[in-house]
Amino acid sequence: MSRRLRRTDPALREEPVTSTAPPFLHRSPNGLALHFSIHEVQSYMRADDPDALALSYTRLMMGFLLWEPQPQRIGLIGLGGGSLVKFCHRHLNTSRLEVVEIHPEVIALRDDFELPPDDDRLTIRQADGVAWVRKQREAFDVLLVDGYDESGLPSALATRRFYNDCRAALRPGGWLVANLFGDHPQHAQHLERLRLAFDQAVLAVPDLESGVNRAVFAGGGVALGQPLPENTPPPPGMAPEAWDSLAAELAALRSAHAQRLQSTASRRSGATTAPG
Repeated sequence: MSRRLRRTDPALREEPVTSTAPPFLHRSPNGLALHFSIHEVQSYMRADDPDALALSYTRLMMGFLLWEPQPQRIGLIGLGGGSLVKFCHRHLNTSRLEVVEIHPEVIALRDDFELPPDDDRLTIRQADGVAWVRKQREAFDVLLVDGYDESGLPSALATRRFYNDCRAALRPGGWLVANLFGDHPQHAQHLERLRLAFDQAVLAVPDLESGVNRAVFAGGGVALGQPLPENTPPPPGMAPEAWDSLAAELAALRSAHAQRLQSTASRRSGATTAPG
């Protein structure tokens, strides 16, 4: 099946809009795709490995493991085909996953995408992610935000208040990882809102397939300003082959992080150098 591995180019929206286009599935010998539009893939599951992260941006979003290898509580806004949910549930066996999806029609497809049933480590429920994150009283270690519909990124998931609420819902040193669309006409403003909400501790990294999706890492306390170790072992309990499946994206994240450190050091050096 021909696939475009990018989100739809969203129209600028001033108010949240309730999705009206129902999701649908496209099956092929190689896998199963979730669509709101035939032109755009929202999620993809490989037939030969249903729990694998088939799309680069999802593998990139797992980069939080470089800093937080054993998160106890992970919140996810946006279910889609459940790729991130399945990967975390299978390979992060000490993590508790709490997932919200605004569209009941998407949740109704969970069996098609072979998601595990709810248990003591996983809950999936229908809710507005904006209101849900604002009501949280128990802190998350990681928040993963990947909520899209047929129009692209809902504006409510990219406001300054939403990002402030995400930060408030994280423990000190916790991570927000958001999938943003680099071609959105307000992409620069979205990043600036994140920087304001997280005191400039933001790193945006393009995916390795389309280059349009951006995994944006925000928070982490002082971690984002410190070098990463040269080698990072798999998180406890994660099979080496699962960790290896993330290798290319983790290398891209390491490179972007190193460039950020170098750029920050250069700015500081320039600011402290006395005029000649």
